[in-house]
Parts: sequence; C-alpha cells; structure tokens
Amino acid sequence: MNLNQVTVPALDVAASIAFYQRLGLRLIVHTHSAYARFECPGGGTTFSIHQVDELPRGTGIVVYFECVDLDARVAALKADGLVFESEPTDQSWLWREAYLRDPAGNRICLYFAGANRLNPPWRLNE
Repeated sequence: MNLNQVTVPALDVAASIAFYQRLGLRLIVHTHSAYARFECPGGGTTFSIHQVDELPRGTGIVVYFECVDLDARVAALKADGLVFESEPTDQSWLWREAYLRDPAGNRICLYFAGANRLNPPWRLNE
C-alpha cells in the first residue's frame, strides 16, 4: 500500500491554488470552484484542496513536502513573498525542516531527510 493522495481543507480555493503553485506543485484538476488537485514534484503523488465553510477545530494537520534543495527553495520562496514561521533548522530526528502556513492556516513543513526519512538509526528491525 502506498500513500498517493492527501486532501486538506481550504477556505479560499483560488488563494490556495496560487499558494501551492508557488510551492512548485502543478495544477492538474480544477473542475469547479470547490476542489483542485495537484501533481507533486517528482511525480507519483497528488495533493488536493477542497472548499470548506470553516476549518476543523483542534491542532490541525501538518503536510510535509520533501525538498532536496531545502535551503535554496526556502530562500527563493521568501524572495517571492512567502512568510515562514521558521527557517530551515536541523532537528534531533535528523531532518532539516522549515515551516509556513497555507492561506487556510494548514501548517506546511518543507524538509529534507534523505536516507533518514525511511532509515533513521532507530528504525525498528523487521
């Protein structure tokens, strides 16, 4: 089984489309004003947004997009006007992460983990 698709809520689909296109996702479906789907860079996975009247309560979700060129990508996005909550930072779990929010307030993490994404030193033996 593979994770292929993630869908997040959007209060303003048009603003969210523009945001995710700025991140580098390619719009592949936009059949009506309440839904849009993107192909993620690297191919093979998709990401979508759907219109909601209000956001779910609670801490919400965090969507992770891996970027091999994380620091350069963050610098380019900041130069393009996107505001980040945190700069790329090395984490104790061996990932380098930077956070921002989409127009609906969903938390987005751009990160680089390399081999540690699937094979961290503490990975369980099969």
